[in-house]
Amino acid sequence: MAAQRNVLGGELESCGTDPVTGFYRDGCCNTGPEDLGNHTVCAVATAEFLDQQARSGNELRVPVPQYGFAGVSPGDRWCVCAARWQEADDAGVAPPVVLAATHERALEEVPLERLREHAVDVPADPGGLV
Repeated sequence: MAAQRNVLGGELESCGTDPVTGFYRDGCCNTGPEDLGNHTVCAVATAEFLDQQARSGNELRVPVPQYGFAGVSPGDRWCVCAARWQEADDAGVAPPVVLAATHERALEEVPLERLREHAVDVPADPGGLV
């Protein structure tokens, strides 16, 4: 698979491996024609987000081993469908987002400004943080 880009224009970084996330279960929010759900937003799950998703019919906490799905817990990084993330944002419970690990295709559903409002990325040189 060719290098994919993140919403910042750089090379897509890993989202999470514990549990292993991504449509392709490769730890990245890679996407392709098979990914009809656009699983491209690297989110850090919160209890509020998981509760809201369950209420809307997207129960992420329950493992589904036959699909390689271990279930998501608060604090886990998970590649979320862009439309589901937007739905959570509209409900006021959007989880934090790792921009460097969020695929540029997320921008088809969610404006960059909304993602930036929830960004939790740590810069390569954290020495500049005050």
